[in-house]
Amino acid sequence: MTRIGLISDTHGFLDEAVFKYFENCDEIWHAGDFGDIEIAKRLSFAVGSGEKKRLRGVYGNIDGQDIRSEFPEQLVFLCEEVKVMIRHIGGSPPGYNPETKKELQLHHPQLFISGHSHILKVIYDDKINCLHINPGAAGRQGWHKIRTIIRFAIDGSDIKNCEVIELGKK
Repeated sequence: MTRIGLISDTHGFLDEAVFKYFENCDEIWHAGDFGDIEIAKRLSFAVGSGEKKRLRGVYGNIDGQDIRSEFPEQLVFLCEEVKVMIRHIGGSPPGYNPETKKELQLHHPQLFISGHSHILKVIYDDKINCLHINPGAAGRQGWHKIRTIIRFAIDGSDIKNCEVIELGKK
């Protein structure tokens, strides 16, 4: 079983509470708009003991060259038996943006993660047999009122134990 901490739209701000919530996670996934490379470095060491975590991420529309040189626009990978696709700007079912729609048809992931909208969503798209997750925004910039992250697990081909965590008002 792989435990995942999912975060997006930090915009250069990382609440210290994230480290507590992600302490038992095996991997941390960031769905873009890190804000700066320091956020990525801090997330890589998401526990007080200094234990390095696997950080997967994509760059977002506000990210500069420091992030873009380390993270791609899109990731497609296997986590256990689940094919995962992550893009910062993707839309959500049924309103994916045109580029994302093409990529979803090409890769056929079972899990699609996006950020950008700052809108927390966990929706199953039965038309393409894919779970879509947007963890909302963990940063202080944007129109969202509550900062959120998500924890979940992938166990073989099962995506389970999804927890929405509210970090407080922005």
